[in-house]
Amino acid sequence: MSTTQDGRRSPLPPPGAATATATLPSARTATPPATDAIELAERGSTDDDKAPPSAVDTQAPTPADSSTQLADEPPNGGAEAWRVVACATMIAFWFVGTGYSWGVIQRALVDRGFASASTLAFVGSISIGMMAFLAIANARLVTAVGPRYMAIAGVLLMSVAEVLAGTAVQRNSLVGLFMTAGVMLGIGCSFSFMVISVTPAQYFTTRRGTAVGTVFAGGGVGGAVLSLAMEKSIRNLGIEWTFRVIGIVMAACCLPAAWGLKERTTVVRKVLIDWSLFQSWDFVLLFLAGALGTFPLFVPPFFLPLYAQSLGLSTATGAATVAVFNFSSAVGRFLTGFVSDRLLGPINTLFAVLFITGVSLLALWPSSVSLAPLMIFVIINGTASGGFFAIMPTVVGSVLGMQRLAVAFGMIVTGWAGGYTMGSPIAGYLLGAYGGAQRGIVAYRPAVFFAGSMAMGGAFMVGVLRYRKSPHWKIKM
Repeated sequence: MSTTQDGRRSPLPPPGAATATATLPSARTATPPATDAIELAERGSTDDDKAPPSAVDTQAPTPADSSTQLADEPPNGGAEAWRVVACATMIAFWFVGTGYSWGVIQRALVDRGFASASTLAFVGSISIGMMAFLAIANARLVTAVGPRYMAIAGVLLMSVAEVLAGTAVQRNSLVGLFMTAGVMLGIGCSFSFMVISVTPAQYFTTRRGTAVGTVFAGGGVGGAVLSLAMEKSIRNLGIEWTFRVIGIVMAACCLPAAWGLKERTTVVRKVLIDWSLFQSWDFVLLFLAGALGTFPLFVPPFFLPLYAQSLGLSTATGAATVAVFNFSSAVGRFLTGFVSDRLLGPINTLFAVLFITGVSLLALWPSSVSLAPLMIFVIINGTASGGFFAIMPTVVGSVLGMQRLAVAFGMIVTGWAGGYTMGSPIAGYLLGAYGGAQRGIVAYRPAVFFAGSMAMGGAFMVGVLRYRKSPHWKIKM
């Protein structure tokens, strides 16, 4: 037996379901769930609405479904909702921005002889991969401590990690850099990622894609600003103090924003993983699409500075390519939410961003032998890949229902661990195996083709999901 917040006793979930969530309103009474209306409003009317449901869809609701309620219809806007979006955007500016700017510091460390490109790419990937490794645990943690205190803990971890990373570089300690800029920073990023992915969505229905897209667009803007700032700071202050300044300013900006976060409903999680989700092909296809689609996403921002150097361009130009990539990513994150809400629907939008990411990697980057075509690739790929992060929470909520968003999204993000952690290091290994940066742009092509193939694999999985929903491609969903 378990006890709810109002003191009532509730039965434990059956052995078949390893997770369940119960969303309790702040008031003592709750209105009936609004999830079905929200889901239909997002994906629109399709042929599937009239077709007989599948075996998975017709089974009796699990405790995770029947015990989950929204306090009322989300306000879909208003001062409090947009304040939460603004606070989440500030946090995204820093934790996403530092991750996407890692290529600038990586290039400086390679030039110093601190470590190889593949090793440093692994350090940068660890901080990103921790968001996936800890996703399920963080989905439970955010319900236990609330988004405000989880965000504060995340900001403190990230800020201290940046300061300590400067000391690790000063002492020429690769292990120290791994533990600070890799593991410690990654834990802080994972806390922040879960908070900003789940909390703003509670306040919106038809504008959910735009709201989440706005939050993650802040990360793209952060990457653009920080990549240029890092390059200038490295030239004027050195790598060590660049780390330290980032940590100090991050704390000053993000701690007030973390305090401003507030969940609209109180969520009580009984267990950790809902294994019954794997009985749904919709979930399996989304899980595989994310697992494949995350392999290429950090290859361009990590390796563009080195690639620009191989073209004979200056370090400032290399940092500028990362800045343009990140700014395009910001545009893509916001534009993706608009396109999802107004034009294509979330599933169609997810397919489009993965397909464009793959095509740009396979066709545009290998032929970029001067600055002009390289910038065309950077803009197109940055816009598409940035949209992936903005649209995924909306797709999960649309396909699986808002009552399962937190647990399903946590499980799906865990599936990104391989792509987050190994995508860029594999690309770095392929670069080294084919002669390294000193050989020129030819050595980059195997890594680029690897990344593009993984993106196309993710697009294929989304295409299958879309066809299962309806074979009519003109339908918005």
